[in-house]
Amino acid sequence: MNSPPDNPPTAERAVRPAPSDADLLARHIGGDPHAFSEIVKRHRDRMWAVALRTLGDPDEAADAVQDAFVSAYRKAESFRGEAAVTTWLHRIVVNACLDRMRRKTIRPVADDELIEAAERDAPLTDHAGERDVSLEVTAALKLLPADQRAALVLVDMMGYSVDDAAAVLGVPAGTVKSRCARGRAKLVPVLAHLRNRTDLSRVSSGKGAELRDG
Repeated sequence: MNSPPDNPPTAERAVRPAPSDADLLARHIGGDPHAFSEIVKRHRDRMWAVALRTLGDPDEAADAVQDAFVSAYRKAESFRGEAAVTTWLHRIVVNACLDRMRRKTIRPVADDELIEAAERDAPLTDHAGERDVSLEVTAALKLLPADQRAALVLVDMMGYSVDDAAAVLGVPAGTVKSRCARGRAKLVPVLAHLRNRTDLSRVSSGKGAELRDG
């Protein structure tokens, strides 16, 4: 009778689950030179989408995301595990965007440039109608104070729940609701002509927020 092989074929071996974000961050803190790169790969597209919709400028968004990841890399030990790594990263990116909005006026961006950058995250299917609406919403958002704009981007454009947005922004859920309400009230007269447009409901990314520690 043949005894089973000591090393079964690779196909029969159990597949190891991918490390969680928290595991990767712990490895980074412990000196693993590749762990943080994996975190960046997992979350950069989502971070880019938040930054672009908040700032409305591809160059500024790219700089904000870069600043945020550099900050997260350097301050990884400050992560206490009280929220998911994803939430922690979102908070850093949003803060980087708010800092840029407060420091200077974001330059106007050409329509084609904004469309091309936005489509990296969420390609649009209605090339004429949805692009026009998206550009009008982006321009209108720039009229809002930074805190209201950030709340509206997270809740109305990125699909976050109020609680998740509150965790990202580091404020109570009631504050997020209030900021969204004030922001929407200011946008109503600006965007009222879009109310009957069937493509308005598809301006947001439609992905919803997945603030779970993968």
